[in-house]
Amino acid sequence: MVACRRAALAIRSALAFAVLALLVATPVAAEVRIKDIAHFEGVRENHLIGYGLVVGLLGTGDKLTSSPFTRESIRGMLERLGVANLDGQALKTKNTAAVMVTAKLPPFARRGSPIDITVSSLGDATSLRGGTLLITPLTGADGEVYAVGQGPVAASGYRVDGNAASVVDGVPTIARIENGAIVEREIEFSLFQLDSIRIALNTPDFTTADRVREAIAKHLGSSQVEVLDSGTIEVWVGDKRDAPETIMAVENLLVTPDTVARVVIDEKSGTIVMGADVRIAQVAISQGGLTVRVRENYNVSQPYPVSVGGGTAVVSGAPISIGGTTVVVPETEIDIQETDGSFTILKGDVSLQELVDGLNAIGVGARQTIAILQAIKAAGALHADLEII
Repeated sequence: MVACRRAALAIRSALAFAVLALLVATPVAAEVRIKDIAHFEGVRENHLIGYGLVVGLLGTGDKLTSSPFTRESIRGMLERLGVANLDGQALKTKNTAAVMVTAKLPPFARRGSPIDITVSSLGDATSLRGGTLLITPLTGADGEVYAVGQGPVAASGYRVDGNAASVVDGVPTIARIENGAIVEREIEFSLFQLDSIRIALNTPDFTTADRVREAIAKHLGSSQVEVLDSGTIEVWVGDKRDAPETIMAVENLLVTPDTVARVVIDEKSGTIVMGADVRIAQVAISQGGLTVRVRENYNVSQPYPVSVGGGTAVVSGAPISIGGTTVVVPETEIDIQETDGSFTILKGDVSLQELVDGLNAIGVGARQTIAILQAIKAAGALHADLEII
């Protein structure tokens, strides 16, 4: 019985080691779908824009004296609604704000479909909270009206003003209306007119384009796909009626995209992002610094008069008395500290993990790391693109 248990444990241990060895030996590839790294030409969104009015604000709208376009818009709207002979200069309302309305028209949007819109204040309104957008035509780049928006706005931020202070949370002058616009015009485009489908990579790269071509060729055949450039792959469609089916079959294929070795630095926030393929040649790094601290102190001398041999002398440090003069004595203290940095040698073909470990070993922060990376790039030892934003 004991022998059987030992044999079972031995088999389990052998299987566990075999599985562990298989996992270690098999590289894990970050495969993604083609539709996550590319898009199909012609299948895209279109931007829309419009100008409108938001009414019903609780005194947080535009000041008509400083926003003449709001005053003229109110007057024109009321005239169209039958309120004639209105003196625009007499308008004093604070419950209306001029806004710009933006939206994205999805691909293949049909007439009557709802879309979301964003409402942004154009004048000096302090908040759009609680307002209602009046009917606003939304036009495309060609000047045609593709949607019409209207409805109550939803602002995520708020503003509260008092006599001596105010509190602002978020941005109360920007709001959204879910399903706030209705599509009135369709964009004429049909997949059945296409002889071929072009796939545009979000990040152009020849290696990634070739991997996409190989994945499609295994599924459809090598004669139906070719690489046009670093960002475009063309897939030929045998029958025009098969274009939608071809897109559905291609977009879910898995590929491993290639990435460019790049270091991105944001000097404003001290953020550093390094790609996995960043390599550094052999280099020695030393980080030191000189810190100078200057302190200014001001001492006040309060003298008082005393008699010395029939005359008057001034003795400092006693209470103020008539006949003395207050003297301000400045004192300056200068402290200089010099930090000697020790050299850290990074061997050739250093990986990202080794680079981070080496920088941490000499105890540098984000700001010092930025300077070190720039110096390594200037020395020609950084085998990556250095991008500073």
